[in-house]
Amino acid sequence: MAELIRGLSENGGIVFCGINSTDIVCKAERLHKTSATCSAALGRLLTGAALMGSMLKDDRDRITLRVNGGGPAGLLIACTDGTGNVKGCIDHPLVEMPPRADGHLDVGGAVGRDGVLTVIRDNKLQKEPTVGQVPLVSGEIAEDLTAYYAYSEQIPTVCALGVLVDPDLSIHCAGGYLVQLLPGATDAEITRLEANIAAMPSVTEMLQAGATPRDMMEKALAGFAPSVLETRQVFYRCDCSEERTREMLLSLGRRELEKLRDEDPRCEVVCHFCHSKYEFDLNRLLAELPPQEEAPAAP
Repeated sequence: MAELIRGLSENGGIVFCGINSTDIVCKAERLHKTSATCSAALGRLLTGAALMGSMLKDDRDRITLRVNGGGPAGLLIACTDGTGNVKGCIDHPLVEMPPRADGHLDVGGAVGRDGVLTVIRDNKLQKEPTVGQVPLVSGEIAEDLTAYYAYSEQIPTVCALGVLVDPDLSIHCAGGYLVQLLPGATDAEITRLEANIAAMPSVTEMLQAGATPRDMMEKALAGFAPSVLETRQVFYRCDCSEERTREMLLSLGRRELEKLRDEDPRCEVVCHFCHSKYEFDLNRLLAELPPQEEAPAAP
């Protein structure tokens, strides 16, 4: 469970969304057995995804974030629904990097900087998902999400994310916030907001000091008389199931299933997001499909 809030400035020109995602990142670390640097990388992406998901208009909508930076950690994926619940995975969860010169975890080094952030928005009112893609700025995740909003959606956005990992690799705290300017913001409002953000401690410093997402909002929107629009609890939640996995296998079609059956009639499918295992007898699945139609003979 994680605490998430959405707020709005008194004049309606600034939107805030903040989260304490410690429990979400803890569960991701337990599931994927991540190194300290990979915990920070995946944890930041999950936190950012939860913030983005909570801002969707329909709970049935979904967002998938894919970060492919060419680094040793490989591909990172985070998925969120319209309520902010998330799941994620990382190709190489045990990759570790030397700390940066400032002593912080080198997330950008693990993720890589020579690649792209892909954002796939699945809106239930549209037939096809909307795909946006931007070059990575730093591989540190927060800067890359900020760049996505600036270039793909033309929304001035500040994104801050943080994950603090203890020496025993457990997650001490994690969280983040998104601040977005709506059309019509004045130069004076922009200047004040920039000053507020610049004066704020890091996300992990605030969480260590006991700050809540509401406290983060009060700091970011100081002088704007913000009010809370919504509070909710969000979770690391995988929606895989035996039935969905079975339908996925059947969708491969008879020919592909026969190839798999010929290799081994017992099929085990492992979920990348939660590591649940599902076993199937491919002969039984094949019996559910209609017979393969023979191609007409050549004249």
